[in-house]
Amino acid sequence: MPPALADIRNTVGNIPLEWYEDFPHIGYDLDGKRIYKPLRSRDELDHFLDKMDDPDYWRTVQDKMTGQDVRLTDEQVALVQRLQKGQFGDASYDPYEPAVDFFSGSMMIHPVTNRPADKRSFIPSLIEKEKVSRMVHAIKMGWIQPRRPRDLTPQYYDLWAQEDPSAILGRHKMHVPAPKLALPGHAESYNPPPEYLLSEEERLAWEQQEPSERKLNFLPQQFRCLRAVPAYGRFIHERFERCLDLYLCPRQRKMRVNVDPEDLIPKLPKPRDLQPFPTVQSLVYQGHSDLVRCFSVSPSGHWLASGSDDHSVRLWEVNTGRCLKTIPVSGVVKSIAWNPNPAICLIAVAVAESVLLLNPGLGDLSATSSTDQLLSAFSPPEEPARQPVEWQEASAEEHGHGLRLRICHNKPVKQVAWHGRGDYLASVVAAAEHTQVLMHQLSRRRSQSPFRRSHGQVQCVAFHPSRPFLFVASQRSLRLYHLLRQELTKKLMPNCKWVSSLAVHPQGDNVICGSYDSKLIWFDLDLSTKPYKVLRHHKKALRAVAFHPRYPLFASGSDDGSVIVCHGMVYNDLLQNPLLVPVKVLKGHTMHRDLGVLDVSFHPTQPWLFSSGADGTLRLFT
Repeated sequence: MPPALADIRNTVGNIPLEWYEDFPHIGYDLDGKRIYKPLRSRDELDHFLDKMDDPDYWRTVQDKMTGQDVRLTDEQVALVQRLQKGQFGDASYDPYEPAVDFFSGSMMIHPVTNRPADKRSFIPSLIEKEKVSRMVHAIKMGWIQPRRPRDLTPQYYDLWAQEDPSAILGRHKMHVPAPKLALPGHAESYNPPPEYLLSEEERLAWEQQEPSERKLNFLPQQFRCLRAVPAYGRFIHERFERCLDLYLCPRQRKMRVNVDPEDLIPKLPKPRDLQPFPTVQSLVYQGHSDLVRCFSVSPSGHWLASGSDDHSVRLWEVNTGRCLKTIPVSGVVKSIAWNPNPAICLIAVAVAESVLLLNPGLGDLSATSSTDQLLSAFSPPEEPARQPVEWQEASAEEHGHGLRLRICHNKPVKQVAWHGRGDYLASVVAAAEHTQVLMHQLSRRRSQSPFRRSHGQVQCVAFHPSRPFLFVASQRSLRLYHLLRQELTKKLMPNCKWVSSLAVHPQGDNVICGSYDSKLIWFDLDLSTKPYKVLRHHKKALRAVAFHPRYPLFASGSDDGSVIVCHGMVYNDLLQNPLLVPVKVLKGHTMHRDLGVLDVSFHPTQPWLFSSGADGTLRLFT
């Protein structure tokens, strides 16, 4: 080692030398100048050659404080060897020399101290007496118990109880570290493998999905090189969301409760305890040559009216399945509804741009004749008011077929629905304006549009069975209007993509609606504006739902060709939630043009179910 470098002192003191790893110097000398690390460009081969050629290589060590190579002297080598053998560092030190006692073992003339003994050393202590009396009192009172014999059986402790956070004995620290972001995968590459790139169909499906339902929140793209990659458009948005997640999400550890999965399954009653409900197909009503879109049962339950795409309305006898009458109409029958008032014998039929009021002439003759008298007793006012529709009397030829009145609209009619008393009728028109829903009064032949503006495309409407309410179902929501006050009472959110059908419970406090994304949604109006239950029993779109007027039953018909009957008990006790139990899957309709069951309805008095399908038949399940 050169003599100029022999006495370099590093004055940084007792600090970790790792702090200087990233700096070119290793400390400071006595003058405060930097001590630079020696340039080390030597590799393992140079070290090996030094080891072979240099006779002093074995006694050369590196000084960590200066980074220099130091050659140990003979005295230093001898010191290291002594320390390795466990001997004392100083060679001249004798550990076995005789010890000199401070106090001698023999009796001396003079004592170390000549102080006279204290008085307190031979008088009984009062403090100790007080302590002993306290202990005696505690033993008498039983506060101090005699020591139990020690249990010699070995005890085993859970060594990892403090470390394992999932153990019961572990301390539950409330702080939970923030979740880490998922690492990017192959799909996020600028040149992903071809199987990660979406085809045109997959891209369209991805765009139509809800953002929460997408597997990827971006579209994988391919670029020829890294320079061609543009700036990521959602970068600021995603960073902002990440910041919100980090400071808004509550992070706390919840105690996990060990629960048997069997206990979580609700205890449902057995279907045989919930009878009666329809179980078997009893009758098939055949005669239509095209799909039967709709039908309606008379209030007495003896007759059935069905409308089809074959431009006809057929009247059937329920008990025999016999077609009593066929009434030709001018177009496809979209909706049909029998007047719920037993004293009025009328059927409303939605055909093209008009609503036809038919008197079927079935059943009680007094009811059919009184209906004709009611319609003929109308006298038009002197000044006719402006109306959104036109009321037309039937011609003599049409009168022979049973047609009594025609309500002409300016757009195609999708649905008709009667009020419970039988004097009012609501119709839904396929239009994108506020005149989608129209109200018609039969006795005064007046029509009006109850709404001033439109809230989306109306799918169907229904009257409340006992109160002046109107349910209006649009694609994404269900609104409840008070007809007397003329105001919106409630807005229900079905949380589905497209509402298809609607039915109101006979008591009026519960509503079910079907949707084209195969959900049946039950609302409890007293409970919430959100669904009480969502049933996903069908595999395809729901076309119709219905409640039974007397029994606790409801049913749904779907494009998968099946009708599912459920027990739906609504209790008078407001604290008890409705009991919903699926009890039977009824099959019989065949698929036609990817359509199955198009309409379902219950018998007014019996636990029977009617259904119509795309195969051109109606079926009775009893």
